[in-house]
Amino acid sequence: MPKKLPGSKDIPPAGVTWKPATEYRTGDWRSKRPIRDEEKCTRCLTCWIFCPDAAISWDGQDIHFDLNYCKGCGICAEECPVNCIEMEDE
Repeated sequence: MPKKLPGSKDIPPAGVTWKPATEYRTGDWRSKRPIRDEEKCTRCLTCWIFCPDAAISWDGQDIHFDLNYCKGCGICAEECPVNCIEMEDE
């Protein structure tokens, strides 16, 4: 059975966490989600580089958003050089 990761509600209020972003599932903070237009995407990985939450992964062929960790900040969409990422309301 896989280890259950703590959620964002397990982080103490105003607490500082010294663990990587993938130690806490913070996706329930999100009010917007990234939607990528696969036709426009050049797979430059700029979104992956700038994502502060390690919510974007690359499997060698495609980019994946892990919404368990995405907080909906929109940095990926802002930094995308071809504007292939839109932030959509949840």
